[in-house]
Amino acid sequence: MENNLPKGVSGKIPFWRDIRVLRVLFQVIFLLGVILLLVILYTNMLKGLRGLGLTLNLDFLQDEAGFDISEGIPYEPSDVYLKAFWVGILNTLKVSIIGIVCATLLGLLFGIARLSSNWLIRTIATAYVECFRNVPLLLQILFWYTAVVGQLPRVRESIALFGGVFINNRGIYLPSPEPTSGLRIWLGFLAAGLLLAVVLYVVRWRKLQQLDRPGFRAKWALPAFLIVALCGWFLTPSRPFTLDLPVLQGFNFRGGMRFSPEFSALLIALSVYTGAFIAEIVRSGIQSVVKGQREAAKAIGLKESQTLRLIVLPQSIPIIVPPLTSQYLNLTKNSSLAVAIGFPDLVSVGNTMMTQTGQSIPVFAMIMVSYLVMSLTTSAAMNWYNRWITRVGF
Repeated sequence: MENNLPKGVSGKIPFWRDIRVLRVLFQVIFLLGVILLLVILYTNMLKGLRGLGLTLNLDFLQDEAGFDISEGIPYEPSDVYLKAFWVGILNTLKVSIIGIVCATLLGLLFGIARLSSNWLIRTIATAYVECFRNVPLLLQILFWYTAVVGQLPRVRESIALFGGVFINNRGIYLPSPEPTSGLRIWLGFLAAGLLLAVVLYVVRWRKLQQLDRPGFRAKWALPAFLIVALCGWFLTPSRPFTLDLPVLQGFNFRGGMRFSPEFSALLIALSVYTGAFIAEIVRSGIQSVVKGQREAAKAIGLKESQTLRLIVLPQSIPIIVPPLTSQYLNLTKNSSLAVAIGFPDLVSVGNTMMTQTGQSIPVFAMIMVSYLVMSLTTSAAMNWYNRWITRVGF
């Protein structure tokens, strides 16, 4: 091929003008700048800590905490800071997990109710959603704590439900299941029932695929598991569990399990607030299904409940799950507002640790890592479920 370039001019582009080289060069310079900035900040932080007589380490976690925590796993003020921090993590997990379950049920219920043909049901659901999702969560927590839970009757005037549940201004007292020697035998029955249920689930799934028709895949598996579990309950020499009922002794109830006023108010506020957002997610997910799908289901004689379970929900769940995951993450992080009413969650315990030790940076880092692990775990679980439900079906 003839070269038309003037003599003495090379066809090779100089490296300082090569866009590929410049692209890599600018990225390296930017990365070095970020590293330099982090080094400067870290050096200044260490200098400031030395000025305060502090060192950046986690040795303080093995020191005696010296403060009490009102609820959670067994804990004494003589325990170390690490255990106190662990109590805060477990309290946050407890209110988050229970709150996610309650908010999901509320959201599913009111999301479907928003599409009801009944004017009263639809209006009540709309009022719930519009009221609770437009009021700041902190105000709702304070409202439930002071205006509702705080106004419950005194201990001796407790509201009694079902003979074993007592509600008063000191909390909610519930029967507590206590394991017995028959628990191991019953767990064996449960394992056998679960194995049988899995087999029946797979068999029915394949049968429905062969028939090319919709159906409830757990139609055989669920009853089989319940039957085996009930048989195991009655065939064990002793009951797997006994109920430890709360009993009024003196000025308070003894026995059973107790949900403190702080926990109860926080749980109600988180569930109601997040449930309002989940209701809108459910409503929009259901409405995203083409109207012709419902009309076709009605044409072949399916009832409204069958249409919802077999046609609408399987198509709407993959749409609902991604924004639903965000609400689960928000609920977990919003639980940090518990510090406003004195519930000993992760942030509350961490604040006490920072006040007593002065190690604000390590404690803040521990709190951030804890929330990060919770969020990433929740996201991973929901992403797996979304992939599974998309591949396998509802």
